Amino acid sequence: MFSRLVFGLGLLSATALVHPALAADARMLQIFVSKTKQSLAVYDGTEVVATSKVSTGKDGHTTPSGIFSVLEKQKYHESNLYSAAPMPFMQRLTWSGIALHESNSVPRYPASHGCVRMPGAFAKMLYGMTETGVSVIISDGELVPQPIDHPTLFHPDAPAVMPLLSDVELRPSMPDSPQKPVQVAMNDTAAMPMPDVEPVAAPEPEQPSEPISMLITRRTLRETVIDIQTLLNQLGFSAGDPDGLLGSSTVQAIKTFKTLRPAEFAGDRSLVSDTLLKSLYAAAGKGEPPNGVIMVRQAFKPIFEAPVAIADPGLALGTHFLTLHAVDGKAGTADWLGVTLTNNLSRETMKQLGITNQESSILMGKPIARSLSRIVIPEETRRKIDALIAPGSTLTISDTGLGSETGEGTDFITITHG
Repeated sequence: MFSRLVFGLGLLSATALVHPALAADARMLQIFVSKTKQSLAVYDGTEVVATSKVSTGKDGHTTPSGIFSVLEKQKYHESNLYSAAPMPFMQRLTWSGIALHESNSVPRYPASHGCVRMPGAFAKMLYGMTETGVSVIISDGELVPQPIDHPTLFHPDAPAVMPLLSDVELRPSMPDSPQKPVQVAMNDTAAMPMPDVEPVAAPEPEQPSEPISMLITRRTLRETVIDIQTLLNQLGFSAGDPDGLLGSSTVQAIKTFKTLRPAEFAGDRSLVSDTLLKSLYAAAGKGEPPNGVIMVRQAFKPIFEAPVAIADPGLALGTHFLTLHAVDGKAGTADWLGVTLTNNLSRETMKQLGITNQESSILMGKPIARSLSRIVIPEETRRKIDALIAPGSTLTISDTGLGSETGEGTDFITITHG
């Protein structure tokens, strides 16, 4: 009721301020910007805690749509691009110049050079509410995070439950004669019923305090080359460090591998091909090569990545963003929230990714659940991530791989419309 009142006030007065203490944890916040409505809403879970009018980029300087996070905060900042224009209470979204910041001119229509302008009082309040890593989603229409429950999503392992047997009566075993050894007292569980005992849970595992960010996407040439380098090294061919680059060592190792299998590569003129990857996987005894990858970052730094499988690869996955709002380590449950962003792929991009149908990414039905159902994550990878997740962790699902804005000192940035 309170959140609806705040939202209603925001529509009437253009800016509704709520004390930051109403948001339990800055990591739980999500910021949604609608370019059509020229509005901003701050969510704590499914609850709106603040709203404001904004002004986004005008024609020729359009604010990009997509999934971002706060990379840097400065109470006073001057633009590096536009004559040192003041940008108080700046919260950077990209290293190329997009940010949230205070402005004296917020006309509630697109008027900026690409940033998201906010009224002064609201910009100051929002600055005090957030911390680096807070998610910012910019879209044309308004998006509202919704609860999503799906077996593919990550959750903490519930601690094992073990019964106590301290009340079970022991049955002593006496020797028949002094010469026979004494048998150790045993519990005869077959002959006597088990007592009613209160199950005792093992101590709840300590959850990581630092959230992680994850990206599930299709494999690109980079991930394929990393796989090829790793497998060649395992098979005894010196391919150099698995860095995704086709350096001289990697090229020579590929040629040597192919030379030993002339019949298999007779019609294959490409240096890197599906034939090569399948042959390497078969030689290493690893079955079929995967077509997807999951990447994990923490505190803006890569931690690891691992292969995943995407069923029906000809269908688009769409672009989805999920946030872990709450974790119950004792029960082994996790509360995820999700939104789907419009992301129309060009014909060239679809051809490059091998996509023949974008219907699965249309905003109707349950697009997030449909995409999650097509993703298979190896158990070893799942256990590793289950141990890392913490409230505020995020998961992006996208067809288009690492965005051009994703780099050193960022989470996974996905641009859906530039």
